[in-house]
Amino acid sequence: MKPNFQSDMIIKEAYLIIDVGTGNVRVAVAQPDGTMLSVERENMQYARDEQYPESIYFEPGQLWQQILQLAKTALANSGNVVIRAITATSQREGIVVLGKSGASLIGMPNIDHRGREWESMISDKSRVYELTGRYPTSLFSALKLVGLRHRRANLWEEFVTFLSISDWVQYQLSGVPRYEHSQASETLLYDVAAGQWSAELCALFDIDNATLPPLAFAGTILGAVRPTVASELAISPEAIVVVGGSDTQLAIKSMQPSIDDLVIISGTTTPIIKLVGRYITDEQQRTWTSRHVDETSFILEANAGVTGLNYQRLKEIFYPNEAYEVIEEELAEEIQSPCVAALGSLLADEKAPLIRGGFIFNTPVSHQLTRSSFVLATLWDIACSIVENYKSLCAVSPHQPDYIWACGGGVESRTLRQFIANLTQKTILVRDTYRQASVIGGVFVCNDALGLPSVEQAILEKVIPQTDKTMKARYDEWKAARLAFKSLK
Repeated sequence: MKPNFQSDMIIKEAYLIIDVGTGNVRVAVAQPDGTMLSVERENMQYARDEQYPESIYFEPGQLWQQILQLAKTALANSGNVVIRAITATSQREGIVVLGKSGASLIGMPNIDHRGREWESMISDKSRVYELTGRYPTSLFSALKLVGLRHRRANLWEEFVTFLSISDWVQYQLSGVPRYEHSQASETLLYDVAAGQWSAELCALFDIDNATLPPLAFAGTILGAVRPTVASELAISPEAIVVVGGSDTQLAIKSMQPSIDDLVIISGTTTPIIKLVGRYITDEQQRTWTSRHVDETSFILEANAGVTGLNYQRLKEIFYPNEAYEVIEEELAEEIQSPCVAALGSLLADEKAPLIRGGFIFNTPVSHQLTRSSFVLATLWDIACSIVENYKSLCAVSPHQPDYIWACGGGVESRTLRQFIANLTQKTILVRDTYRQASVIGGVFVCNDALGLPSVEQAILEKVIPQTDKTMKARYDEWKAARLAFKSLK
């Protein structure tokens, strides 16, 4: 029987989607209907900046070479494709500083806190919250720049402007500097309600507003890819570069929610998001409000903090060589964990995150305590943390629908999906693209730019809430454990 090469000869139109997360870099080749042809990933490379107590950075040149290499591999593994559009998405709060010669000077990720020492320069934090929709901390870009100005004079002397990481990738691709609105929401220099840079905020941080790039909405076409990039990647020089957006907002877009829908994005951290049609803030300043990746809607957010990272690290300890399916099989046999976990998740109602955490179990150590006991307790901790933040969000803007969308790598756990459904008493909806949500959002942005409709992605599962008579007692036990760890200094 002769081999059939017909499928290899078909030329497929596709997009190149670059996703720079906190932990890894992904480059995907996907078709307009969301079909993934190839996804390549590597870990992000960070270094410590010894000028500050809590600071790490990345070398932009190194990241760009990493992106190019991943793109070449992804394209080589995608068959016979023609790339029509390229876009980028990235971690929020991360930025790249550009110098006078156009050089990329330094990259400061979302986990860089070089500006923490200067948080006290903000005398009226309520006014900043009113304008920016978030309580100001060193997480956000303006304070990273302040820290850079105070301790890295050699870089600051070269400073011309800065871009979010995804906007910087698009600048590398097109040569056009723009700042997308959902990413601008994370800078503390942007008036979220007005949808523009704020002269008042720039003055507060002593940053010349003339240095801020022009704003652009997701789906804006920046132009054709630079000839040198097209040549290196061996793609059409007619491929267009499209403005993307933050990874959280693009993940939301991939779920195709309606106004007033709620989306849980379970990753390294877990944002709990409500899509709203107007600018809403919380009188108690517990939530964030940001621009979405369209021109009219906003996202209201509470965040459970570090969640999925805890699960991943415990897998490396207890299940280093097993697949996640093995964990789920063992969890199914674990009726109730003989221990309870509190592992540093962030609750919107608390003023400070948990800085001490661990597991509590009876002594002497029970024979019933197994490796799956610790994982089950961890997933329960994540679910309870999500639900506490969900309650805070609902206190600001009630959630009426009887369902919640969920996406991100953490959703892979059937146990976690069921815990969330049970605790919220809402049906959890998971689309079959949940693992690559931000990449699919990038596909949809490219479709918007080209005037193509986005195909609705199939629903993989509907997790129906169950009634568990022990749930209230277990929830109270978790809250008591968290309180105990908060008392530790």
